Amino acid sequence: MLAAPTALVPSEPTPEQVGSALATIARASDGRVRLRAIGQSNEGRPLRLATVGRGPTRLLYVTQQHGDEPLGTPAAIQALWALGVPDSAWHRWLRSRLTIDVVVQANPDGAVRDQRWNHDPSATGEFAQPGVGYDINRFHNPLTPIEENPVPESRAVLRWWHATRPAVVVDYHMQGRYLQPDGRETTASILWPTSPLAGADAVTRGRQLAVRNYTAMTYLAGANVTRYPGGDYEGIARNAYGVLGSASLLVELSNLPPEQVPAQIRTAFVSMLATAQGAADRTLWKADPADADAIPARGPSLPG
Repeated sequence: MLAAPTALVPSEPTPEQVGSALATIARASDGRVRLRAIGQSNEGRPLRLATVGRGPTRLLYVTQQHGDEPLGTPAAIQALWALGVPDSAWHRWLRSRLTIDVVVQANPDGAVRDQRWNHDPSATGEFAQPGVGYDINRFHNPLTPIEENPVPESRAVLRWWHATRPAVVVDYHMQGRYLQPDGRETTASILWPTSPLAGADAVTRGRQLAVRNYTAMTYLAGANVTRYPGGDYEGIARNAYGVLGSASLLVELSNLPPEQVPAQIRTAFVSMLATAQGAADRTLWKADPADADAIPARGPSLPG
């Protein structure tokens, strides 16, 4: 598995630290990692997108939709370095097969407040914390016209999806602490689209994506991976982008003690690289989707 510097950002980076790290990577990559903003938050912070590769198969990774769930962001920074800065024959091959877009820290206003929601004091209604903001990951509903969506971060991701139509979407979050059925502690949970509106082909490919990630996270990162008990609401990114036709996956990293944070970041890093490798060489689509049923269900929560 490829390596990358681990000190580019801390485990809970500010938007400014994310921007600085991305600029460093773009310079070090001689332009192979390209940066742009796909929108801005209600407080005017850029919604940052980093892109590596120019191949025909598009992947989209999204981190930190919930501002208090940060660990996917440093993993994405490391993955962008690992895939974009080296220039070996293998790297050139992979970048010729894929275009990987990463929405890095999708909720910068929430990140600076260490809160789940975005910042919108006018927020009301379902999936809102009144006077605080909206839960971004409930506003990807493909049945709602984008111009009627009240959440700028969700609008930006939806518009980017429609502009690029990625084959794969992986959304990185964090969860509490849980036991596995065998008594070990879960370190990550994953799930594919479960909305009844998602087509059979998208669900099959989402299950293949889950199998690929389960295997890589277990055997390359040493993670204890379970199946996340997610719902079927189509406004959740995992479901929304499956409804739209992508192979879609949710990755939830458990909120473990500080000494285990580097391993959690590595788990997400391994997920990102294994997904890219599998999409580039097409082995991702050779996984048996039925194997997803063998991923153990997440067990009970731990006290405290």
